[in-house]
Amino acid sequence: MIHLRSQNVKTICALSLAGFLGFTTPVRGQSDTRHSALTNLPDFTVLSEKLSPAVVNIAITQATGSPNQAPLAQRQPPAPPFGGQDPSGDDPLGELYRRFFGEPDGPRGQPRQGLGSGVVIDAKGIILTNNHVVENAEKITVRFADDREFNAKMLGRDARTDIAVLQITDGKGAFPVAPLGDSAKLRVGEWVVAMGSPFGLDNTLTVGVVSAKGRRIGAGPYDNFIQTDASINPGNSGGPLVNLRGEVVGINTAIFSRSGGNLGIGFAIPIDIVKEIVPELIKTGKVTRGWLGVNIQRVTPEIAESFGLKETRGALVAGVMAASPAAQADIRVGDVIVEYNNNPVVSADQLPILVARTPVGESVKAVVVRDNQRVPVNLRIAELKDEQVVAAVAPKPNPLGLTVQDLTPQIAETLGVEGGGVVVASVQPQSAAAEAGVRRGDVILEVNRKRIVSVSAFQTLIEQLKGGDNVLFLLRRGNDSLFLALKAPGSRQG
Repeated sequence: MIHLRSQNVKTICALSLAGFLGFTTPVRGQSDTRHSALTNLPDFTVLSEKLSPAVVNIAITQATGSPNQAPLAQRQPPAPPFGGQDPSGDDPLGELYRRFFGEPDGPRGQPRQGLGSGVVIDAKGIILTNNHVVENAEKITVRFADDREFNAKMLGRDARTDIAVLQITDGKGAFPVAPLGDSAKLRVGEWVVAMGSPFGLDNTLTVGVVSAKGRRIGAGPYDNFIQTDASINPGNSGGPLVNLRGEVVGINTAIFSRSGGNLGIGFAIPIDIVKEIVPELIKTGKVTRGWLGVNIQRVTPEIAESFGLKETRGALVAGVMAASPAAQADIRVGDVIVEYNNNPVVSADQLPILVARTPVGESVKAVVVRDNQRVPVNLRIAELKDEQVVAAVAPKPNPLGLTVQDLTPQIAETLGVEGGGVVVASVQPQSAAAEAGVRRGDVILEVNRKRIVSVSAFQTLIEQLKGGDNVLFLLRRGNDSLFLALKAPGSRQG
């Protein structure tokens, strides 16, 4: 057994860490003019001194009865990819926050209060923040690091990207400004700094790295987030994510969390996306986007096999809206859009962004794959209007693990479905249907490209399946249509 003195242990640990990180350590007594890489770690003090004056705390007042837009703690993507549960009322940390900061909604009958962050991008007092921070605000107050307070007004906001632009209304003189960077140049592993007012604590700076880029979190068709482990918490919403050059590369907007606090997984809107829409928000108060009129989805290996496609690329058309540019160009359900306006469409995520950037009224060319043939189409892009949300209602197992019921006129009217189909009444856990993503309340319109008009027709097709056969569903879910592919199980269930 070898016994090591504590000083020797410290030395060995330091040497082991240095060796692991690729640093060299001079032997005691030797002179070495080289600086250890450990001494070259970033110094964030200069960055903080430079940018803190341009970062503001945003306080809002909402009328009682307005939807509560509590900053970021409640802005969490649906269905996190890992387990989670609602915070319990016994959470001691949550109780500490409630005692220290008060309830977010204030006393019953009083106007609601909300807190968030923002960053000044123009010396005239123009501020970037999140839409969910200031939506439904009756009064907006911004406070700088030097405790100056000003009133602000809304210049424009965009719910789809969660960006809002404010302007100070009662301030004089030039305000400190944070420069905007280039988020396309960010690299995974690069140092970043999150600045803002977490839990109302002004002038807070946290440090981390870029964990991932282009992250989709289910927030909408324009998902394209920077993921970071820089600590982001409620109240950081709307604050800047900054690189080591002191440039704003993102606007902090969302977290994955079990309790509403930081777990090292936060998301920021890339500043390149923000820069595209800010001029229009300032000028008109809203963003005008192009509209194609299709429901699309990713081409999975199972769907590619079912369609006889050679590659898992493109955007699969699951639905075409009546009188839309897509309908007028004869784009059909089952087409795979592989090219748009001379841009290859590698994944379905790309298409909404490409279409949104197209000026309204512009004519563009696209290419779809139909029956394994490339078919050119000409499109005239229309304006995207605010969608009307139709709630999916539901209620009924076979070999695939689901039960269905006929689509009555009442159910069809409720779901906004025309032309037949059957409603999924129940899905057995761990069944083929459940693993493929079929949900209770989905309307099955087609099975293996054959239209379904009744439960009996559906059951007849299902009973003809053999173990291992491909099954391709065309479903209607809420306002959307989508394809789901699965394999028939090897043995039939009774």
